[in-house]
Amino acid sequence: MSSNTTQPDSSESAGTELHDTARLLVVLCTYNEAQNVPLMVAQLHQVLPAADLLVVDDNSPDGTGQWVKQEMTRDERLHLLPRPGKQGLGVALRAGIEWCLERDYEFLLNMDADLSHPTSAAAAMVATCQQFDCDVAIGSRYIAGGGMHGLPWHRRIVSRLLNGYARQMLKLPISDCSGSYRCYRVSILRRLELNRLSCLGYGFLEELLVHLHRAGARFKEVPILFEERSSGKSKLSVGDAIGALRVIFRLRAKRSDA
Repeated sequence: MSSNTTQPDSSESAGTELHDTARLLVVLCTYNEAQNVPLMVAQLHQVLPAADLLVVDDNSPDGTGQWVKQEMTRDERLHLLPRPGKQGLGVALRAGIEWCLERDYEFLLNMDADLSHPTSAAAAMVATCQQFDCDVAIGSRYIAGGGMHGLPWHRRIVSRLLNGYARQMLKLPISDCSGSYRCYRVSILRRLELNRLSCLGYGFLEELLVHLHRAGARFKEVPILFEERSSGKSKLSVGDAIGALRVIFRLRAKRSDA
């Protein structure tokens, strides 16, 4: 099957309205986000009142998981998937996807838990999948209307270089390959053999796109403004960026052999 990506114009974006009948799961992967998760959960409940929320926590020493566990006693929409320790974003996100696939959801929305992704765009992300019949809606910093605010110059450069390298090497029809703000149609995730996705860290985001592309996924990008976190510490390191480059190179080699 072929896959493609399109970008909603301003009139399309303005007209997206979420159908509340959809079974939606929001996945937040966390490590030491106790300062941000309570506000994140409150904002998501406001913009996506019918959605379930799953926090995949890597045994955060700051009590993130404990807060979620306590909050679950009075919030039936909130769920916790505790993990034994920090094993990488790829491991955590794959676990969240597997948890979703074991249940009856129609869409999975993944986003950062540090308030860097605008929750105000969450409904539009899901509505884009619903109304434009795409399999993956991608929150993009690199299309018209998107951007980044508050990031230091070196992180901006690394992000642009990483995305340019990924697009060139992997031939993905996507402007923003490394962002984690995405809405997936669960039926397309069911086509994947998740055990074949081996990346442990941030490179999992590109690896997942490659496998979705091969499965015939239809992509659509939605402009978002990425904000630098105001509290807590960023988990992205130079080592993560290098690791992602290695993953992209490995995926390119496999693509050439196919």
